[in-house]
Amino acid sequence: MTSIEGSVALVTGGSRGIGRSLVQALYERGASKVYATARDPRTVTHPDAVPLALEVSDPASVAAAAERAQDVTVLINNAGASVNANFLDSPVEDVRREFETNFFGPLLVTRAFVPIIERNGGGHILNVHSVLSWIGLLGSYSASKAAFWSQTNSLRLDLKPRGIDVTGLHVGYVDTDMAAHVDAPKSSPESVAAQALDGIQSGAFEVLADDLSRHVKAQLSEDLGAMYPQLVA
Repeated sequence: MTSIEGSVALVTGGSRGIGRSLVQALYERGASKVYATARDPRTVTHPDAVPLALEVSDPASVAAAAERAQDVTVLINNAGASVNANFLDSPVEDVRREFETNFFGPLLVTRAFVPIIERNGGGHILNVHSVLSWIGLLGSYSASKAAFWSQTNSLRLDLKPRGIDVTGLHVGYVDTDMAAHVDAPKSSPESVAAQALDGIQSGAFEVLADDLSRHVKAQLSEDLGAMYPQLVA
């Protein structure tokens, strides 16, 4: 279990949406410092956050951020892209771009910060997935999140002996700019952030932040026809 109080956290994509709510919630629970990253750090609006420029898919940018934030004990890989490229028709470069941000990006960040967290006595990594990690409905987005989920499961095993726990956060629709076009029930980013930090503090392996995520996760053990009824219609 990891205490939020007194911790030093870094939140990628910390200027809006779930990331912004995570920054706020971390301070409310007593974090001593929170680095909020963004491509343009001027978009970070929290008055106490430490703005930090970061492009997660750029190794040089990741290295520069890690050099500056040597006191981190909690890493939250939240930054992501939503390209939703179609596997048959979209340019392959669009698929590649989604994976660069959603899979390789957090991998680069994690590899940069694991030695830092370890030197600081251990800590925690939270990876923000999606319900679409488990169901292939949005092409490259679903595939990249599924790969990220698998990465998280492997890292959890690799990092436990090094004093670093890993939690995966799965969410459905959240009331953010990314889901503004969706006409369906949505969780608030504040609720998702609160559940995520509860998971860090309790040492949870996974946090399923809404009914949709819990429902889809439960279907993984069923026949594929239950997950994809269009296959048996």
